[in-house]
Amino acid sequence: MRWIKLSIKIIIILAFMGILGIGGLYTYAYFSSGLDIKNANQFLIYDDKEELVYQGSSTSKWVSIDDISPFVRDAMVSVEDKNFYHHYGFDIPRIIKAMYLNIKNKKIVQGASTISQQYVKNLFLDFDQTWERKIEEALLTMKLETHYDKLEILEGYLNTINFGQGNYGIENASNYYFNKRAKDLTLEEAIMLVGIPKSPGYYNPVTNYDMAVERAKVVALTMLNNGYIDEEIYNNLYKEKLEIYGKREQNNLQTLMYYQDAVYNELYNLDEVPKSLIELGGLKIYTSLNMESQKYLEEAIIKNMDSNDPLQVASVVINPKTGEVMALAGGYDYAVSQYNRALQSERQVGSVMKPLLYYSALENGMVSSSTFLSEPTTFAFADNQTYSPQNYNERYGNKDITMAAAISYSDNIYAVKTHLFLGEEVLVDTAKRMGLKKKLPAIPSLPLGTIELNMLDFAVPYMTLASGGYKREVTFINRVEDMYGNVLYEKDNEEEMVLNYNYVYILNELLTGTYNNAFNDYNTPTVISIAGQISRKYAVKTGSTGTDFWMIGYNPDILMMVWNGNDDATEINVNQGNISKKIWVETVENILRDKEATWYEQPDNVVGIPLNAVTGQATNDAKKSIIFYYVKGSENTYKMDDYEDKESTNRDD
Repeated sequence: MRWIKLSIKIIIILAFMGILGIGGLYTYAYFSSGLDIKNANQFLIYDDKEELVYQGSSTSKWVSIDDISPFVRDAMVSVEDKNFYHHYGFDIPRIIKAMYLNIKNKKIVQGASTISQQYVKNLFLDFDQTWERKIEEALLTMKLETHYDKLEILEGYLNTINFGQGNYGIENASNYYFNKRAKDLTLEEAIMLVGIPKSPGYYNPVTNYDMAVERAKVVALTMLNNGYIDEEIYNNLYKEKLEIYGKREQNNLQTLMYYQDAVYNELYNLDEVPKSLIELGGLKIYTSLNMESQKYLEEAIIKNMDSNDPLQVASVVINPKTGEVMALAGGYDYAVSQYNRALQSERQVGSVMKPLLYYSALENGMVSSSTFLSEPTTFAFADNQTYSPQNYNERYGNKDITMAAAISYSDNIYAVKTHLFLGEEVLVDTAKRMGLKKKLPAIPSLPLGTIELNMLDFAVPYMTLASGGYKREVTFINRVEDMYGNVLYEKDNEEEMVLNYNYVYILNELLTGTYNNAFNDYNTPTVISIAGQISRKYAVKTGSTGTDFWMIGYNPDILMMVWNGNDDATEINVNQGNISKKIWVETVENILRDKEATWYEQPDNVVGIPLNAVTGQATNDAKKSIIFYYVKGSENTYKMDDYEDKESTNRDD
């Protein structure tokens, strides 16, 4: 009996001390500074004209609890935290029940987080399951409960949770899914929206209406069990299919959220902006987004692609003078797939690797009229290793062709011969110098783009060519301020001249041959199909593999890259190869339509000579000739008076 009495006393003392401890923590929370929940994790994003594009907490628009339908409030409390109005941040009976069930089943089968705890996690914490994080969560939850009433907490929670399709907050979700304000939602609409946060990618009605209804019925059942609706109402829910709107009222572009994702990605990687401030303080982010360019890009994508086809797209439009991204698409439609292919994926780049090779060639003694024999070739290496690349459609000149022709046709034999002639390390070193971060393998197939690269990383060396030789970083953010206007970060336009402008100019001129009729011979230029839509000079290169299509083109005002392919890297239809070309030409021509045409200034040290485009020989046929450019001293030794009688002898193989 003595031990029983002692045990009871100990339990009473421990319970009393626990009550005192909890009371002390709540007292500490009450007298400590409150949480700024309306600024927490708050972002204001502006375009290049400093016009507001999006605002709110993690892209949500804040709306008062009075402007949220009571159906939403009742449904959320019922399914997420039925004792919300009666606890002080922690539902102790629910915690005990969850612990019992989890121990009994030897795995996590039920959670016990309250709306207050979830709100704190959404605003201020990551989801690490460490004791330090759990203690911090508990203290922040106490602060939240002591400084705000229940309706304020519920208001904040409903304004910040993820409702799928890039919609954070109930007002955004209401506008997007049903084209109405949150206060005007019907019971069925409200229940369906409340069901989405359980799994935003799975239960949203745009991509999975049937599963959204199934989840809504689960929410409705909790409302029935908790007395928010009666059995008659419950039994008559979802007899008719709801009309789903699936659009945004403003900036209603299905690709815009891809750009926004890229902004957030850059923001979290800026050392100048403390992570704690991103989580707690609220920020104004001024970007290089050009809404008109984004609109033109999306219009071209929608026009030339089929929404029912699994073929996907990624594209980026950059100002090569600054490295600022004007527009970006990471997929066909953000509502259908949030995977940002421009930002996250790596794909084989194919022949768009070749301009880096040909710059190396020009820098290392070859000239634009240097010739190699275009014919089926097997390259032999040590240890009896061989490599037999093929040209597209197995088209070969079976004659010597110029570098200009090799670029125009994207001749693989010429490229590999050039690569091996220079040495396999040369292209690797040049790509690194031009800004490519990924370490490339020194292999024979490298100039044919058999390696996989990320689009934004690959944009840097192309931007180096487009800028005349200056290496710059690709950026989305120009300036970041706190909510009081204090500048936390401002882009530093750092640049480094890493290439010889003479050779960059010659290469850029060579890349105009991809749509020049002068090369119509045994083969045709790779982008001749869109030549009629091109109104000014661009340096252009295409690339293709069995699974990827690329189109890249630029001039001093714009650099645009387009990729098409399937997410699972399955074979693509060769007829789909023109899609990337059409998206590119329609976008750049629209963006530059009212701007003066520009091109690179010819260096004083570079001269031009008209020669046959394919053979590099002298010709009087203007339709078959182009201007070949040379650094002075490397030009052919032709005399202008006797072109007809002389043949080119300039061969570097």
